[in-house]
Amino acid sequence: MAMLDTNHDRAALVILVLGAALIVALSPFATGLIGIPVLYVIFHPLHAWLAKRSRPKLSAALVTVLALFLIVVPGISFAGLIVTQAQEIAGGVVQSPLLSRLSQLHLGEFNVGPQLADLGGKLVSWLGSSAFGLLGTATRLALNLTIALFGLYYILLQAGPTWKSVAGYVPFSAKNTDVLRQRFKNVTISTVIGTGAVAVIQGTLVGIAFLVTGLGNALFWGVVTVMLAILPVVGSGLVWIPGAIALFLSHQVGWAVGMVLWGILAVGNVDYIVRPIIFRRWANIHPLITLLGALAGVPYFGILGLLIGPLALSYFFELIQMYREEYLG
Repeated sequence: MAMLDTNHDRAALVILVLGAALIVALSPFATGLIGIPVLYVIFHPLHAWLAKRSRPKLSAALVTVLALFLIVVPGISFAGLIVTQAQEIAGGVVQSPLLSRLSQLHLGEFNVGPQLADLGGKLVSWLGSSAFGLLGTATRLALNLTIALFGLYYILLQAGPTWKSVAGYVPFSAKNTDVLRQRFKNVTISTVIGTGAVAVIQGTLVGIAFLVTGLGNALFWGVVTVMLAILPVVGSGLVWIPGAIALFLSHQVGWAVGMVLWGILAVGNVDYIVRPIIFRRWANIHPLITLLGALAGVPYFGILGLLIGPLALSYFFELIQMYREEYLG
């Protein structure tokens, strides 16, 4: 039978074309759309508790406002911190003798100093010139946040009917569909809580180290560590290792050694202690999934890809596991 000879084939083609067009049109708002189920999983317990004590619409509105507050306030604070301090830090590093000392560094017979100094100069220049780039994405972030919060309010009120309408399109049995729903919930909770807890603890520890060693801008680098620590294993090291190098080049060898020991023994072990405990509590997720997901998510979702990427990759492996269980025995 040739293709498109039947109404069934033509209807399928129309649906496929329209679906592809919708995906392309909605791709700029993928962050907000993915954020809807993520926010629902996080705030549903609070809404359920409030709904027993007030009207459902009121409790949903209160939870939505709380979500807005918890997202916007830290986000604005972080952006303001970046904008106000990045230029100052970049200028201070360029004018300091640090780069000139770095240019004289030798490793045996290899004169690596000039290359490192040039790289350091480009890095701090990029930091300063890119600081205001955060403001350029404010409109897109605001639109995605609006979509996520509006969707959160709607799903909080219509969770049951929404799931019933979606479940019919899940290509698994009713029993496995409910199991898959619980798995997605567990994956989301473990990823959000585990990643957030590790990042905050590591950022706090690195900020304390910068404050004690006198490197300056401890709050700024602590916040930067919180963002980078979402990358497991390597994230926090992107901050404390350069800090240790700066101390060494400033002839503060004792503090440099202390920074390295603190980074390895205290900061580094947070990832190996806290994250596995939380992941075992809700879902068995390998840290490599978090790392690869974050690296894949950033080009598509920006800084929010550090969270959305691991979630999407985890969901993908959950679907593979469910497919194997149901169709491959």
